[in-house]
Amino acid sequence: MSRRQLERGAALRGVVGADGIEPLPTGPAPDDGCPVLHVDMDAFFAGVERLERPELRDTPIIVGGTGARGVVSSADYLARAYGVHSAMPMARALRLCPDAAVFPPDGAAIRRVSKAVREILLSVTPEVEPLSVDEAFLDVSGARLRLGSPVRVAELIRTRVAAEQGLTCSVGVAPNKFVAKLASTQCKPDGLLLVPGDRVTAFLHPLPVGALWGVGEKTEQSLRRLGLRTVGDVARTPEPTLRSALGEAVGAHLAALAWGRDPRGVDSEGAAEKSIGTEETFPRDVADPDRIRRELLELSEKVARRLRAAGVAGRTVVVKLRRGDFSTITRSRTLAVPTDLGRDINAAARELYAASGLVGAPLRLVGVRAEGLTDSASVHRQLAFDEPETGWRDAEGVMDEAARRFGAGALRPASLVNRDENDI
Repeated sequence: MSRRQLERGAALRGVVGADGIEPLPTGPAPDDGCPVLHVDMDAFFAGVERLERPELRDTPIIVGGTGARGVVSSADYLARAYGVHSAMPMARALRLCPDAAVFPPDGAAIRRVSKAVREILLSVTPEVEPLSVDEAFLDVSGARLRLGSPVRVAELIRTRVAAEQGLTCSVGVAPNKFVAKLASTQCKPDGLLLVPGDRVTAFLHPLPVGALWGVGEKTEQSLRRLGLRTVGDVARTPEPTLRSALGEAVGAHLAALAWGRDPRGVDSEGAAEKSIGTEETFPRDVADPDRIRRELLELSEKVARRLRAAGVAGRTVVVKLRRGDFSTITRSRTLAVPTDLGRDINAAARELYAASGLVGAPLRLVGVRAEGLTDSASVHRQLAFDEPETGWRDAEGVMDEAARRFGAGALRPASLVNRDENDI
């Protein structure tokens, strides 16, 4: 098999039938009652890099941090054949695939292509719920008269993405979001998989328990202690047993999913960004609390600028702390009033760090994120007692203007100006 064939694979166009996955029929597909599509771009970040560099068509591509402490963000299917996967340390990835070309994420190109793909989806239906830059749910119920059945719409999307963007995507077609997302995963890369309503359990039950939404490492261990290894095992377990072992909410949630029940609709109203954040991986582990606090301040200022640029404010501040052994904790605090000010975000971030139990511990990575976003124009904000009449908002607005005119960092908090040379 050639490298090009390995990268694309044998594109799967199938339907879950009585005897497993069967080829899609040449006539009408059994997709009545399957209005939900999950569209997932294939190795998106790596695909965008290949578009920019067609001479690398037969070279494995890895996208991620290029420093000594870098982590893989995305790997194309050539690199994946060597065992490379996302979240893997870059040093290990290059040991597995030494011939790979490595690039940092090209944010501008990724956003440009993501927007173009989003426009294709919106031309099909306004009922689009983006999950990230490279995947989205669609409800195509209203597109049937204009464009045809759900499978026909899925084929149209795949054809247009390939023709207009030079990239491939995989599409799951199913009765609900949970099953559609699993279907798109099963048919990667460059595939289409239909799961008719009467074949949902036949599709789900052979899958490992880790396929269920919400099953992380700890929950999977709990399920295995009960002797449950497949989704079918979970489905055949009495719900009271699951509730007792996993808790009321989790037990009920997994019992429903194991039978393919997912009542959530496609949420096009909630299509705006759910959070805005940034993080920093250090070249060497950092234990100095003052250095960590300065980094948190800088990250808080970046998040605030992005919030203001997007016209939103965040109600919840989240701090991410990762040690050298890759163990990671997150801590969050919900504010009384949503904010888009770096001062407010940093105050919460510092308090979360102080209460984390990791002050003085060597850290590999720190991150700051704002969640619970709302339109900043709708936020009623009262001045703090120690706030001058002009306000911190005006001061940070001046910083934004300086950044637009003279570049990021042209005007910044004094504590970030005289940084220790080891901070660089």
